[in-house]
Amino acid sequence: MPSAPAPDFSSLPDLALGGSVLFATDDFFAVAENLISKPDPVWDEKKFTEYGWETRRKRIAGHDWAIIKLGFSGIVKGVDLDTAFFTGNYTPRVSIQAACLKDEDIKLTRRSEMGTAATAEELAAAEAVNSDSWEEILPMVALKSGTPETRHNLFRIDSSERWTHLRINYYPDGGVARLRVLGEVVRDWSGGPNSAPEVPLGILGKALSWSDAHYGKPSLLISPGDAEGMYDGWETARNPERPPEYKVEDGKLVLPGSVWAVLKLGHAGSISKIEVDTTHFKGNFPESCTIEGCLHLGDDEPFAQAKTARAKRSKLKSDVTWFTILERTKLEANKKHTFDVPEGDARGVATHVRLTLLPDGGVGRLRLHGTIKKYVGARGGGG
Repeated sequence: MPSAPAPDFSSLPDLALGGSVLFATDDFFAVAENLISKPDPVWDEKKFTEYGWETRRKRIAGHDWAIIKLGFSGIVKGVDLDTAFFTGNYTPRVSIQAACLKDEDIKLTRRSEMGTAATAEELAAAEAVNSDSWEEILPMVALKSGTPETRHNLFRIDSSERWTHLRINYYPDGGVARLRVLGEVVRDWSGGPNSAPEVPLGILGKALSWSDAHYGKPSLLISPGDAEGMYDGWETARNPERPPEYKVEDGKLVLPGSVWAVLKLGHAGSISKIEVDTTHFKGNFPESCTIEGCLHLGDDEPFAQAKTARAKRSKLKSDVTWFTILERTKLEANKKHTFDVPEGDARGVATHVRLTLLPDGGVGRLRLHGTIKKYVGARGGGG
């Protein structure tokens, strides 16, 4: 029988980015912080200890484990346990547990020193947290070797709870290069007002559909931090139907179509400021862009779209009503553009936005700042 296709988490952000390691039993060959490092692992035979979390060969009772605070709390949909370059020393089995905690619930001292193991005092303090009783969201599973063909160990997570911390268990020891925690951001808005001060509404939302993703993923538009290069943003192919010569009419360049991406915001809100960042895109930036919003509290079905290159705008289902947030606005190369959204209809409450690039090109980040609005069915909750 053919093997089941690997789950596709490409549209989901990594909740662990910006997180921290609170405890690890052992950091002998490489510290646990490497697990949640943003850059993909790179092999360097002169620095062979720095591409993941690798513990010493176990010679005492027990197994290795670590506690990680997520960079963003949320619902975990899947994990990618990347064993890249760990071919004779990868950990053969892992499990993952999760908890939803406040910062004051867990206070541990972390040294993060290669060549060391947790002291008896550090281990006792970590055990007092009772992380071994946290909910198991990934039962013990076998991992594969870190060859190019088998390095990505992808697992779906069947959980609808909001989590803030994870415990990863190695059985019994070894190494994993990266732990990517794929999911949807859910913040705790319980007890707060109906609206909150201006916040980044879009960061770590979700990319739902797009017309073209030839060179980069639309989900990178709402990743934390600045884009590190063109590879760290959304870039489309050139339009093969572009004209032999471009012309200007009524002061605007006549362009052969457009490309678009629909993003689900981290929370419903009214957008007041926009940042479109074309940094690194110098000969391939869009000529201009538009941004639209809509308020949709149901499931994502109206935005369902075959994510293949050159999908046409007309193929995107029109079951929702879009309103204009940013009219067609000219962009420049290698620049962070900031736009204030005018008062009025443009500041309507949105749960989703559609970024349209004319005619094509690349953008590193899209930042949408505004005021949170609570609606029944909008994400957010207690815990």
